[in-house]
Amino acid sequence: MGPVCDLVLPCRDEAAALSGLLPRVPEAFSVIVVDNGSRDATAEVARRLGARVVAEQRPGYGAAVHAGLVAAERDLVAFMDGDGSFDPEELLPLVEEVRAGRADLAVGRRRPVSRGTWPWHARAGNALVVWWLRRRIGMAAHDIAAVRVCRRADLLALDVRDRRFGYPVELLQRATDAGWRVVERDVGYHPRAAGTRSKVSGSVVGTVRTARDFWRVLA
Repeated sequence: MGPVCDLVLPCRDEAAALSGLLPRVPEAFSVIVVDNGSRDATAEVARRLGARVVAEQRPGYGAAVHAGLVAAERDLVAFMDGDGSFDPEELLPLVEEVRAGRADLAVGRRRPVSRGTWPWHARAGNALVVWWLRRRIGMAAHDIAAVRVCRRADLLALDVRDRRFGYPVELLQRATDAGWRVVERDVGYHPRAAGTRSKVSGSVVGTVRTARDFWRVLA
């Protein structure tokens, strides 16, 4: 069986992670690596390992995700960080939830596999935003959807506009307002691959910047 879902990996300087991640992607996925201004060999490694590469020069997580969404061609589209922190096999049950018509949006709820994988400040920021969304709009999920699967046409119609780190929050907010059925499954959250640059959200300063984007969306 060929691919049934496009997998979008927003990446910046993650050549070291992709070399170990891409060979583990199940055949059900056709991979699109969005190179968001990398200064390493991210694009070269991705192409060598069979991924399609899309360049997005505008910085920002939302910008990279949207570029991948536009480039996707299949009915189903999945999104996952490209730093090696998730196991692509765990996307398969999420794909099945949407494919079988049980959900409009299937998301992964992060479960750290070891101590220190998810720093306290990043976890606390996530919990605060999720609490606010659940309280304010009755959102069903308990995480900000770092891993997710939905139908491409539906996501385009949702018209998520944030191009920075507020993208997942706006997505969940709009999906809830639109009455989407959301299914959540636990996924393992692993340390990012050795040799990758620390992401903005991996530091205290980065968490503050990410939280600023979240609250800008919620305001």
